[in-house]
Amino acid sequence: MSSRNVSRLIVCARVLAVALFLVILLFPIFWTTTMAFKPAEEWAPTDGTTYWLPEDWTLSNFIRVLNIGDTGGFGGIIEAPLDATPSIIRSLIAGIGGTLLALVCGTLTAYGISRHRAGGRHHPFSILQMRMFPPIAVIVPILFLWTYLQLFDTVHGLALVYGAVTFPFVVWLMLSFFDEIPREIGEAARVDGCSRMGVFVKAILPLARNGLATTALFVFILNWSDFIIALSLTDANKTAPVFLNEITSASTGREFGPQAALGLILMLPPLVLAVFIQKHLVRGMTFGAIKR
Repeated sequence: MSSRNVSRLIVCARVLAVALFLVILLFPIFWTTTMAFKPAEEWAPTDGTTYWLPEDWTLSNFIRVLNIGDTGGFGGIIEAPLDATPSIIRSLIAGIGGTLLALVCGTLTAYGISRHRAGGRHHPFSILQMRMFPPIAVIVPILFLWTYLQLFDTVHGLALVYGAVTFPFVVWLMLSFFDEIPREIGEAARVDGCSRMGVFVKAILPLARNGLATTALFVFILNWSDFIIALSLTDANKTAPVFLNEITSASTGREFGPQAALGLILMLPPLVLAVFIQKHLVRGMTFGAIKR
């Protein structure tokens, strides 16, 4: 076999491997999307038939999840209406609040470490230790503390925990971005009369906006998709992931159609945020993010 044929076989093998990887990667999205548009007779068939594509496309799952109409029930049984809108709003408030809190505190901390070596040489590693503990390991003492402080089952209490959990993530990402910015820029700003805070706000932060946008997206996705913390620290004020997990009915058990519909809705906020800051993402993902 000639070297040209071998090269072609290698290229074909790579293409097949990539295609197989994409099929495995995208199949859950495909299945969720098709499930969201199936009527109850197709996502919970009584005869065991598998419907790969909806035969009778419907928006009833979205209507029922958002509680904007009456779609009846499965098998003639009228199910209780679902309304995920309050839980989605709570997730947005907690996710955005936790992200802003982590960004403000983490960015200031990272700048202090990068430019002034605040806390000493090992301070970044002591911050990183906060991420070495899984949330489930510390959620019980936080539960008792939040109950004592009357923060249990509150959106702002959940946002505080989100900010604390993602704070080390922000510090380490922004630390890499700040280290890539030449120190001479800050020194020149000081010569021009800027205060230390003025140097940070007017000279350094605009240069780190790509990294800040990338970090904000990653942190928001972590907070938006959280399940364990929200499940432990909320009761009546459930967030969207917890609400999604509890969508069941007496007639069909797990209501996969409404769950898939809500899952598609929950994909929208991170997607919209990514589109909004897309011009910063490519630069931000390669701007010193892998130096440390």
